Amino acid sequence: MDTNTTKPAAPTRLIQLPLLAREAGVASVWVKAECDRPLGNFKSLGGTAAALKALARAGSEASRTTLICASDGNHGLAVAAAATAAGAHARIFLPAGATPVRVARIAAQGAQVETVHGTYDDAVTEAAAAAARGEGILVSDTSDDPDDRGVRDVMRGYAQLAREVLQQTQGHALPTHVFAQAGVGGLAAALAEGLMAHLRDPARLVVVEPERAACVAAGLRVGHPVTVTGDLETCAEMLSCGTASAAALDILLRFGASSVAVDEAALLSAPATLANCGGPPTTPSGAAGVAGLLHVAHRDALRAAHRLGSDSSVLLVVSEGA
Repeated sequence: MDTNTTKPAAPTRLIQLPLLAREAGVASVWVKAECDRPLGNFKSLGGTAAALKALARAGSEASRTTLICASDGNHGLAVAAAATAAGAHARIFLPAGATPVRVARIAAQGAQVETVHGTYDDAVTEAAAAAARGEGILVSDTSDDPDDRGVRDVMRGYAQLAREVLQQTQGHALPTHVFAQAGVGGLAAALAEGLMAHLRDPARLVVVEPERAACVAAGLRVGHPVTVTGDLETCAEMLSCGTASAAALDILLRFGASSVAVDEAALLSAPATLANCGGPPTTPSGAAGVAGLLHVAHRDALRAAHRLGSDSSVLLVVSEGA
């Protein structure tokens, strides 16, 4: 097995955007450009690392092993890439609504794509059932078990992003706020664990979700994962999730994360706003943090609730390329 694929790649850019800071009425906005990652998104940090760990545990059987996961696109791409690098196999369960370009990228890695007629959450159920039948090893980024080893491996991979931010902000004022998009919550949780102890007062992490798929917010309200109803359809495809990860939610609750849900118009306009302010090209999923920041920044009551002021410094993550 090629363990060189676990070596950290060069850090992605951390870009300061004064025009976006002016638009939000804050002192500064920093954007972590995860579109620079291998595969073009942050999932290469988590899915790839967790998949390679699963194969390492398989030992001499790794080349005959099939990795199984559910995905809206990016996690599956990362797991498929890891399987290819290790000479193993991958079977990726995708909801029927996954866009053709995302399906094609996974298939190009040599993975077997399984289309599930339903939501991402239905794909999660199908993938787990296949693994339970002994058809392969599950490499999931979500589970109802807060101690799930694979999910923890994924989030430990994401922690590289937080370490890079701390290195790149040396000599600058650290952020006061992080606005982090969430599907099942793994990225936001990794940022909470890696950054909250280092943020300046008031040290706030705000989870940003589509109004149509705000499962992390629902879990934060009641203190445990719950399933939100509806078709979960949103232009922010990578955030179309109905149930938060138990492991991620535990971390977000421990660090006192708050949340904000944004509508489709705000999500659709966020990539153009980001680009006009000098940021990298991305999708509504990738720019959801921008939508969340501006949703809060343009409403006095929300600014007060999240303690966002003219002296605030905000960190956003562009989670994927266009």
